[in-house]
This record gives sequence, structure tokens and C-alpha cells, in this order.
Amino acid sequence: MLIAQLSDLHVGAYLPALVDSLVADVVAAAPALTVVTGDLTMRARRTEFETVRAVLDRLPRPLLVVLGNHDVPLFSPSRIWAPYARYSRQITPDLDPVVVLPGTRALGLQSMPRWRWKGGRVSRRQACLVQIGWDEQDGPEVRLIALHHPVSPRGPARIVGRERLLRAAAEARVDLVLAGHTHVPAVRRLDLPTGEGHWSVLEVVAGTATSTRVRGRGRSWTLIQVEQDAIRVQEREQVGLGWRAGRLVAHPRGIR
Repeated sequence: MLIAQLSDLHVGAYLPALVDSLVADVVAAAPALTVVTGDLTMRARRTEFETVRAVLDRLPRPLLVVLGNHDVPLFSPSRIWAPYARYSRQITPDLDPVVVLPGTRALGLQSMPRWRWKGGRVSRRQACLVQIGWDEQDGPEVRLIALHHPVSPRGPARIVGRERLLRAAAEARVDLVLAGHTHVPAVRRLDLPTGEGHWSVLEVVAGTATSTRVRGRGRSWTLIQVEQDAIRVQEREQVGLGWRAGRLVAHPRGIR
């Protein structure tokens, strides 16, 4: 199973010249699933959503997209009354989308509540969604969750509902949690307790793809290969107006 993950496009504060080469590089990889983990726009303006919609339409299908904190209007009454209206019209009306493929089940979670500045939240309802539809009788399959905010941070940076989400992910035998938000690519293994011991979930945070906002690292997107016993994460780094293979990280899959 080959998965392409992009994050932090930030249309409105991005490099348009990179878009064509980014799309071409993702298309050339021929992923079975393309995941975009939020921050499609910079200020959730109508024109920004129109531009990024055209970019998304060029990426390989099937496509799983989740909303980021920059995809909610910042200084506008609509943040209170209709925070997700533009995103729903231009991107998808389903804020917790699901993609089901042979041998793969992917769930997207909307982790940006209107009442937080930029920090995330996962509700009890969403944690329950993680546990619905995972059938052990289906045999080995790839199970992944995608949301904008990473789940590994603790303390002030942690998302509200972190513990219940990780508990649900462990019980549901989720392989991957994909996130963005930080602009810095990272791969972390989270060993989570279950009623039968421990389950290993791999968190993959994609770097910034086309945004002018970088955090001391170049722009990148991520290619994830899920095999029977291992998950391999390959960063694709920007070089000029092109992309090249960067860091490769491999982890065992589903260690109990």
C-alpha cells in the first residue's frame, strides 16, 4: 500500500511556481491513496479555496482531505456562525471523511474547533468513529487516521481529547496517524496500552509542501509504503523547482 501525504499548502502565502512540479512528483509516485492533512489556505478566503480546489483536482485519486486551523476564517463573524462553510462548499461537505479501498480503511477527523485559536480537539463522537467499522474478520489491512494536529505532543501543545483518541486507535489496531500543522516532518512510534498488551501506532507528520512558512527545514511531502511487517516513510524534498528523495525511516508494524 503506497500513500502520498501532503500538508500545509497555504494558498495565499505559498510559492505558485512549485505547484506544477509538486503535482507531477505525486502523480509519478502513483500512490494508492493521497492524503492532505490540512492548511490548504492561509486565511480561508473564497479565492484561496478556489485556487487550492484546482490543485486538489490534479492529484491522484482517491483523495482524503482534512481541514486545518488556517482553513477557518480568523477575523470574521463567520468563524462563530459558519466556520466551515467555505471549506464545505469548495473542498468537501464531509468534515470526517472516510475512504475504503481493498485492504485499506482511512478515516479523516476535523480537529479544529471554532473556539480554539490554533490548537486541536477530537471529540468523544470522533473517538467513537475510530472504533466503528474495523472488522477483525477482514484479515490484515491498512488502517489509518488523518487529522491536522499531531497527537504526540503533551502539555500545552496537546490536542484536547488526545487520550481518548489514542485509546480508540490502539483498540482499533490503527497502523498510522497522519498529521501536519507543525511544518516540520517527523515520524514517531507511539506504543499504546490495550487490554491485551500494547499496540504500536506510527505517527507521520508531513512537512510544508508549498507554503512560505518553514521552520528551519525545507519544503517536502511524504511517501509512505505500508508492508505486511513494516512501514517505510520517505520524505520527498524540494530542490529548486523539483523534488528528490530525502530521509527514509522504517518501523516495524503493529508490535504488541
